[in-house]
Amino acid sequence: MAEHPKHLPADERRAATVEAVVDLAAEQNPSEITTTAIAKRMGLTQGALFRHFPTKDAILQAVMSWVTERLLARVDKAARGVESPIAALEAIFMAHIDFVSEHPGVPRMLFGELQRPGDSLPKRMVQTLVHHYGERLRRLLEAGKTQGELYPDLDVDAAIVQFVGSIQGLVMQSLLAGDAKRLRQDAPGVFLIYRRGIGGAQ
Repeated sequence: MAEHPKHLPADERRAATVEAVVDLAAEQNPSEITTTAIAKRMGLTQGALFRHFPTKDAILQAVMSWVTERLLARVDKAARGVESPIAALEAIFMAHIDFVSEHPGVPRMLFGELQRPGDSLPKRMVQTLVHHYGERLRRLLEAGKTQGELYPDLDVDAAIVQFVGSIQGLVMQSLLAGDAKRLRQDAPGVFLIYRRGIGGAQ
């Protein structure tokens, strides 16, 4: 667990708060994380915490911004300079798995926000993340069809759903098993099946 000095600049304090929430989400149901628990993890009073975030939703918004920025940057870096669309898809898949392995609280928070009834800014932020992620996959899948790497009649929308669903399935299996190592162990085989399904023969 990271230690957070009590006297930090505002930006560093907000970043430390996000880190604390992501850590807590790996240990417990994200919906049950309280501002009291966050402050305790950081060695602060609730009053000190609320000087940087007026509400719990404001904290969640900061967390979702952090997740969006980090995850999209990670997958963009993985695919950069990779000429083959199918190889870029595999690089994104593995980069996403690595991100989740390093931050196991993140998928639990994303699932939790999407399951919340009604509308909220954090929930809309998750939906926006999914949209931007899907657009990256769409570009690569369309390029794969154009370049002859993938089936010419591939249903791109279904392929996007299957790509994301494969990662979600791996995450759920690792949570059920209580073994985060399974993510990296099982990911290559799962992607191989996906690859064959969209026409990217080994």
